[in-house]
Amino acid sequence: MPNPDVSGREKVLKVHVRKVPLAPDVDLKVLARGTPGFSGADLMNLVNEAALMAARRNKRFVTHAEFEDAKDKIMMGAERRTMAMSEDEKKLTAYHEAGHAIIALKVAGIDPIHKATIIPRGRALGMVMTLPESDSYSFSREKALARLTMLFGGREAEIIKFGPEKVTSGASGDIQMATSLARSMVMEWGMSEKLGRVRYKSSDQEVFLGHSVTQSTNMSDDTARIIDQEVRKLIEDGEASAKEILTTYHDQWEAIARALLEYETLTGDELRALMEGKQPVRPDDNGPSAPKATGVPSAGKSGKKRPDAPPEGGLEPQPGS
Repeated sequence: MPNPDVSGREKVLKVHVRKVPLAPDVDLKVLARGTPGFSGADLMNLVNEAALMAARRNKRFVTHAEFEDAKDKIMMGAERRTMAMSEDEKKLTAYHEAGHAIIALKVAGIDPIHKATIIPRGRALGMVMTLPESDSYSFSREKALARLTMLFGGREAEIIKFGPEKVTSGASGDIQMATSLARSMVMEWGMSEKLGRVRYKSSDQEVFLGHSVTQSTNMSDDTARIIDQEVRKLIEDGEASAKEILTTYHDQWEAIARALLEYETLTGDELRALMEGKQPVRPDDNGPSAPKATGVPSAGKSGKKRPDAPPEGGLEPQPGS
């Protein structure tokens, strides 16, 4: 049985949250969009993990924040808030992720941005997450080129801000994904005019150790050389496009990086507001004001008055003896 699509995931989530007290801000449609490839068991695990997080945080209701944190934990590993990052590493990570984010916001063909964070999680020091509007089963050339541009946004941001000599290994995962994507475009998807609509990547692999040694390659040396040239061209075009966008929208990229350094995590709405010059507003930004209304009833309080309770406004004056 295949994994459910976005509509199916929403229905599965509705089944699993029946006995879970949900806060009003929980949006199962957003959760369904953000969990492509999840099976029914994965979705059940997501709900259970969110409920456990809410219990650890002494909440009587499970909010959308718990679901988001549970989803990120399942997909990318637990947060490593205790990881000691120097100020220089934190600043570099902020500008790196801001580079990815500004391209996600400005380039057509990329899924809507969902969040950006510089909180270490799993092996990553930060991440930018996009959410598809619906499940997609194919990759257009426009989307592939946009994805290549976004993947190089972090590395180009490091070069522009700190110089080529300060480039770190943080982009190794981006380079790996970009190379794999470019090779698929050239060797599998027929997106190279020089090579035409021919599949050069063999899917027939031996099922024993060392299959890469015995795997046959149905191409000449000249063809292999052209493939390398085409892959390199796609990579270099992606780098150039990323550099151009970062230069064009330099001020907005800087604004995202500064906001990440201050808040560590920004939602998609906050990132889009930054493009209009609006700074994120968090509940604590307005100083020590009145306590927030959470919509969650406080424990131990009852709406009924005791018969012997004093009237509102304090105790009545007692007659002197």
